[in-house]
Amino acid sequence: MKTFFSFLFPLVLLTTVAGAQDPSALMKQIRDRMEKISDYEAGARFKTEISFLKVPDALVKIYYKKPDKIKIKNENGISLVPKETGSISLYSLVNSPYQALDAGTGTIQGVPVRIIKLLPSDENGELVLATLYIDTRRMLVLKAKTTTRESGTDEVELFYGKFLQTGLPDKIIFSFNTQDFKLPKGVTFDYDDGSEKKKPAETGKNQRGKIEITFLDYSINKGISDSVFK
Repeated sequence: MKTFFSFLFPLVLLTTVAGAQDPSALMKQIRDRMEKISDYEAGARFKTEISFLKVPDALVKIYYKKPDKIKIKNENGISLVPKETGSISLYSLVNSPYQALDAGTGTIQGVPVRIIKLLPSDENGELVLATLYIDTRRMLVLKAKTTTRESGTDEVELFYGKFLQTGLPDKIIFSFNTQDFKLPKGVTFDYDDGSEKKKPAETGKNQRGKIEITFLDYSINKGISDSVFK
């Protein structure tokens, strides 16, 4: 479960950073910004959309500790996170050897963005390519895509509002391939086909799943024990 968020939560810390039009200089400032958040606890609403499953929405507590410790606590059930999304930790990525390339411009959420592609130096590693979509006016990462050898391409989009000053998003939407999605051992949910209960790997072939997290509050850099993540 922690693997998806290992990628996700360092990403949400990328906020107001001055200047830097050069891709390498921009990435350095992103790394520096990430270092400022050591941990946080957040309350959130967690919504899972997978076509072949009926998963109830949940109120959860999310615990993060640098570099990649994550725990989601749901008192009323289990919040699903696809293990396939976890092969990349953005925090580790931006602190590893890569080449940053300017890939032009685009529009995300109606906002002009600059596109930066990160090519890992390790040609045999799991990561093939990472792409960041950056609002250069406010210096916010609004979207990120990672392509891996095993899981294909996953996407995360970030929406900022009332927590903008802290550098954390109000909402995150994560999209992933459901083809190889597997339920945690011992966990069952209702299937959506109404009769025959097909396996997720069959029903989810070539489909996309979505996880939406809406944050209610954050408690930042208060110190979280490693025991929380056991």
